[in-house]
Amino acid sequence: MDDLIEELRKGLPADAVLTDTDVTRSYAHDMAGFCEAGTPAVVVLPRTVEHVQHIMRTATAHRAPVVPQGARTGLSGAANASDGCIVLSLVKMDRILEIDPVERIAVVEPGVVNAALSRAVAGHGLFYPPDPSSWEQCTIGGNIGTASGGLCCVKYGVTAEYVLGLDVVLADGRLLRTGRRTAKGVAGYDLTRLFVGSEGSLGVVVQAVLALKPAPPEQLVLAAEFPSTAAACDAVCEIMARGHAPSLLELMDSTSLRAVNSYARMDLPESTEALLLAAFDTPDPAADLAAVAGLCTAAGATEVVPAETPAESELLLQARRVTLPALESLKAATMIDDVCVPRGRLAAMIDGTAAIAEKHGLTIGVCAHAGDGNTHPVVCFDPADEDEARRARESFDEIMALGLELGGTITGEHGVGLLKRDWLAKELGPVAMEIQQGIKSVLDPLGLLNPGKVL
Repeated sequence: MDDLIEELRKGLPADAVLTDTDVTRSYAHDMAGFCEAGTPAVVVLPRTVEHVQHIMRTATAHRAPVVPQGARTGLSGAANASDGCIVLSLVKMDRILEIDPVERIAVVEPGVVNAALSRAVAGHGLFYPPDPSSWEQCTIGGNIGTASGGLCCVKYGVTAEYVLGLDVVLADGRLLRTGRRTAKGVAGYDLTRLFVGSEGSLGVVVQAVLALKPAPPEQLVLAAEFPSTAAACDAVCEIMARGHAPSLLELMDSTSLRAVNSYARMDLPESTEALLLAAFDTPDPAADLAAVAGLCTAAGATEVVPAETPAESELLLQARRVTLPALESLKAATMIDDVCVPRGRLAAMIDGTAAIAEKHGLTIGVCAHAGDGNTHPVVCFDPADEDEARRARESFDEIMALGLELGGTITGEHGVGLLKRDWLAKELGPVAMEIQQGIKSVLDPLGLLNPGKVL
């Protein structure tokens, strides 16, 4: 290890190589529960592409595993250290290199914080749509690594749809440039999409070309209360079937609502079984809200409250924004699942999760990006209680199994990491797993990049 660290220091600034165990320990894991984390040998903080290349060449020469990291806000254990690894933290590579209003692109380094990019492009009348809930902390590199989504995916799509090109340092230190800066381009295999969602297991992203949109009008929000999740999900299906394009379509179950009431004193009606939030950023959002209000009422909504101003809209959205901290306040730990199902099976997913919670005697709240069927069941438990922790893990697995039974996927936007690695083969099957392992062996023949993650 001494030789490895000494070699790293030869090509990096002195303050870019961290070996103090109290410091390196703080880089050992992301925000996922139930995921083991090892002890890194060293943490490196490169500032340039050349720094990253030096790190990877050194790692290859010493056969040292490398764990790329962003802000460690992930929820799958993908950024967790392995014993004796080099933690490659990219947070210091945080420059927005270019914003081009004509081409509607931004060129950024991986450590740029999502919210910082959003604010920077807003100054040019532009909009970067992907908005994970951790957008004030998470980085673009991490978003690319996990192919993250957010609240506005129902209308604008996920991170993968906005990554036009990448600069990637490969395991042996070579620099690969993928994709393009143009609006169109189909030359060769789509290597850009290959790296998006690969969780640092195929290469280290050091620069990204991102597509931007014109800034939309301010959105208006509607809140609809339902006596059952089935009625709320019927409304979701009607909204989508009628061709509406909400900028946000979120659902909260009764467990989440009660947690929010306790946490934020929002006085949401406890009799409500499901709260649906719909938003429109169209030229005439009031008209769209009126149409959706009619669909919600027809589906059985007991009350529909449309906002008249952006300020009122923000108040309505506050309940959704505080759902996770509200559920986290109920127990010492949470496991956040990320199962996406067809919209038509959304009610079955939510009601099935409630049955799993009852079976195991646990509190499991569900909030969902209802417009794209992406549910986030949050399992609340005390890790110090061995029996409760066991039941939490079992319920987590049963929720994933339910999602697959309903024709869904084990992860819609959080990634596989360590948390769901054993489930990947169950979803993909042997042929797809063989192909994925073959791709990994071509790009990382020594298996040094983020070992033990994804595959």
